[in-house]
Amino acid sequence: MSLADGQAMSLADRLASPSFGCTRPIKQALHSFARNLAYCALFAVVGLISCLPFRAIYVLSDIMFVPFYHVVRYRRKIVRKNLCGSFPDKSADEIIRLEKKFYRFFVDMFLESCKLLTISFEEMRKRMKFVNPELVHELLGEGKTVAAYLGHFGNWEWVSSAGLWFKETTIVQVYRKMNSRAAGKIMYLLRCRMGHICVDMHSTARFMATAARDNKQFIYGLLADQTPKWKDSKYFVPFLNHSTPVIIGTEKATKRYCHAAIFIDIKRVRRGFYEAEFIPLGGDLRALADYELTRLYFQHLENEILRQPELYLWSHRRFRNARVLKQKDIHPDEY
Repeated sequence: MSLADGQAMSLADRLASPSFGCTRPIKQALHSFARNLAYCALFAVVGLISCLPFRAIYVLSDIMFVPFYHVVRYRRKIVRKNLCGSFPDKSADEIIRLEKKFYRFFVDMFLESCKLLTISFEEMRKRMKFVNPELVHELLGEGKTVAAYLGHFGNWEWVSSAGLWFKETTIVQVYRKMNSRAAGKIMYLLRCRMGHICVDMHSTARFMATAARDNKQFIYGLLADQTPKWKDSKYFVPFLNHSTPVIIGTEKATKRYCHAAIFIDIKRVRRGFYEAEFIPLGGDLRALADYELTRLYFQHLENEILRQPELYLWSHRRFRNARVLKQKDIHPDEY
């Protein structure tokens, strides 16, 4: 829940307490008002940021980095633990340098994502370039639905601009609902602006089944590096020096409906400019052993991360149920 949500909801709770004599309908109305107020406030902030030119965006990012890293210290312990566990051979100084590079990029990515609200489609195509769209066009021409796997790497939110490159086919972005309703509504708006359909991950199976029954063709965007609950951790892969539990539902669905699997490999060319390459995953999926598609996906994701490690979402609790294979500890307060 965001800070704005928390403050507004706290006020609503106080006003709706028995001491104020409010009935349940009034309490519900106050909660609704608080949520709408938080949404409007957040939308105003995102709107103001989105109107800034990119040069101003990066000046603002450089300014925001200092308090964000040194004062707010957003998830610093998680980030450092993830980096130490993933790169056991790096020295303390190397870990700290990489950590700072990550936070600089993290602020960049947040501000860049706000630009999705107003950026022109023409400029978006220049800044997020898909270098081999013909591969996907060929698969679509064969009548196949495409399962596009990617990770929380680079500016994955800008990958929603893929709809500008494949206007003849609807892109379905599978997402996980956010804790904050206000932030969730804003992200939904940003992700759908360029022609996507957003489907909650818990509704994906039903959506895919209906699409297959009706013989409808889509491109599915699958962020498959989410962390499963412990009770659902049935398969582990070696990933960044961890034995890591992974979600296998994406592989099951891809195989069940005979989708063509590809990996979206993202590179940051320079600040504000990215390139994405489509890489086939697994070929004939019917010939693959169980979980081989998942293993191939994480292999590609790891190679992508090792190339530009600061671009991965290290603040994500990706390894909370994983077992570290080799680790060199650095105290979170050491810098």
